[in-house]
Amino acid sequence: MNKKKQYLKIKKETPRKREAEQRVVDFYPTYHLFSKEEADTQSLRCIKCPVDLLKGLESEFSFCRTGCPLENKIPIWIEKVKEGDIKGAFEASNEISPFPEILGMVCPHDVLCQGGCTIAKTESGSVSIGAIEVYLNEQAFKMGLKPDYGQNRQKSGKRVAVIGSGPAGMSCATFLLRGGVEVDMFEKSDRPGGLLTYGIPNFKIKKDVILRRFNWMQEAGMNLHLNSDIQSSEQLKRMLDDYDAIFVGIGAPSSRGARMKNEDAHGVYHVMDILKHAQKRVFEDFYESILENKHVVVIGGGDSAMDAVRTSVRMKAKSVRCAYRRDEANMPGSVKEVINAKEEGVIFEFYTAPKEVIIDKGRHVKGLLCQRTQLGKPDESGRRKLEVIENSEFTLECDVIILALGFDNVEFPWYDDAQINTGKWGDIIVDDEKRTSNARIYAGGDAVRGADLAVTAAADGRKAALAMLKKFNINL
Repeated sequence: MNKKKQYLKIKKETPRKREAEQRVVDFYPTYHLFSKEEADTQSLRCIKCPVDLLKGLESEFSFCRTGCPLENKIPIWIEKVKEGDIKGAFEASNEISPFPEILGMVCPHDVLCQGGCTIAKTESGSVSIGAIEVYLNEQAFKMGLKPDYGQNRQKSGKRVAVIGSGPAGMSCATFLLRGGVEVDMFEKSDRPGGLLTYGIPNFKIKKDVILRRFNWMQEAGMNLHLNSDIQSSEQLKRMLDDYDAIFVGIGAPSSRGARMKNEDAHGVYHVMDILKHAQKRVFEDFYESILENKHVVVIGGGDSAMDAVRTSVRMKAKSVRCAYRRDEANMPGSVKEVINAKEEGVIFEFYTAPKEVIIDKGRHVKGLLCQRTQLGKPDESGRRKLEVIENSEFTLECDVIILALGFDNVEFPWYDDAQINTGKWGDIIVDDEKRTSNARIYAGGDAVRGADLAVTAAADGRKAALAMLKKFNINL
């Protein structure tokens, strides 16, 4: 058989899952990493599309690399894995991506690189790109290889302050360090990583994988300032005096509410409150579980909602339900996460719109009054309108309600004084190089886009760093 058609005889494999009854009692990762045999075999399924030859041309085809916001060199490092060249694969994987082993775990591959894979359109299914990427990087680390953080590069004399240590800030710092720029990173929390650390549960990615990257950056000379929240105009003014440029990667830190009666009752939490509480327990800062023996209802249908329901199960809730206004097919979250949640005992209440929090005299949650919904005719965008069914009220009895309805931007007091222009929703306005209206301040990630993906934040951070290096007359 033609070597380019190995995908016809080699079945697509994805990382094996731990059994549900095993994983619900701890916060260890749900999925096993690929073994050498699995990675080698699955890499043979790649047909090595001429991605770079066709780049920029009008085409009806999509490819793995064009589906990746970072335009990762996927065909190159998969070919290196085929050849058994882990060092070469590692170098290609890390050349463009600032932390490929992390994105290999948290990216929605099915709609990005794997969604763009040419053979994804066939019955055989896409190449398991994310799993191969994690495997090759972890193998390289075991071999003693480390990412390039400019360890052997002469210092440029330039200094940049990075505000926020999430994926945008991590990425920006990575490429600045490679250029010999001195980086000071300021993080408001007690640990670095932003949403990667406190917003994504440990059962998706172990936190030592994230902290390892920060350790390497610090070894290369980055100064990490924890518990350093930049709130005032005076703080930013000092930064503008002390640094050649500033990158703002503060995310979209405000959790969205449901705008329903009694939403401020005892027992109503925003999703980040629960996820951060759970992760601190994993870090063994304390052992108390605020959800133990509680009946929990999570409102929402995205990945944060799936993180919340699966976290609630592990925090020993007595029952866990997910209330979503539309049907399962319209849920915005990852399909595999919905499957995982069902396997772990989560009950889904579709066509369910929350109306009011039911409380007792002490304003403690006693239930959630809901209404049934249905899908009506399509609107201008083609999406079917949501309609509430009259006289359809019913109650979900619960002790705890978790709001997982997305995140909003926050306009900090120093935006005006720093002459940073913002959009309608408090998002920072930037140009194509991620430069704000203040020529010395750059921004990226959720602070610019609103709540989005780790990989798009990483792409923003890289673009901003490269723009700064160009301004400093530094070539990578």
